[in-house]
Amino acid sequence: MRIVIKQDSPSDRIIKRIVQTLKDGGVIVYPTDTIYGIGCDIFNKEGIERIYKIKRRWKNKPLSFICADLSNISQYAIVPNYAYRIMKRCLPGPYTFILEASSLTPRKILGKRKTVGIRLPNHKLCLSMVKELGHPIISTSANISEEEELNTPDDIEDKLGHSLDLIIDGGPLISTPSTIIDLTGDSPIVIREGKGDIDKVTG
Repeated sequence: MRIVIKQDSPSDRIIKRIVQTLKDGGVIVYPTDTIYGIGCDIFNKEGIERIYKIKRRWKNKPLSFICADLSNISQYAIVPNYAYRIMKRCLPGPYTFILEASSLTPRKILGKRKTVGIRLPNHKLCLSMVKELGHPIISTSANISEEEELNTPDDIEDKLGHSLDLIIDGGPLISTPSTIIDLTGDSPIVIREGKGDIDKVTG
């Protein structure tokens, strides 16, 4: 199934329809402030298994997820004071922050280091989905390999449509991933420079 949305103002009816798909264990593709993401309810084990299969990804590789706000992040991760100040400055925005996982984060999405990648996109659809669902959703790039960029809903439907329950069509997106910042140490470490401004992290 595929539905078209207005990125800046998705209707309540569409949000509820998407969230019902997530509650039913569905796997979706949705637009973010960077690239298209594949997601499911963070607590749905079958959905998570399906995402690993779609991505052809080893299960010891962690999956990132989207939270609703900063207080929501602190439920799922251990946030040092300096890290909170950085995130408050940068979020919502095109960043993925690596943090130590809290006990609330499902072990199924954790890697060996027991860290999590957390996003708070500057995107109304993403934040509305998480708020309506009541807890985070998985967020991993809508591709099978880093070399294969799927930037349009048509490309995604051609390559992955048979594996998905819902594609949310927000139009073509420029393929610029989030900036990844590791906040597990005493100071931030840039893992990948993407769309998010590095100066905003270090300043």
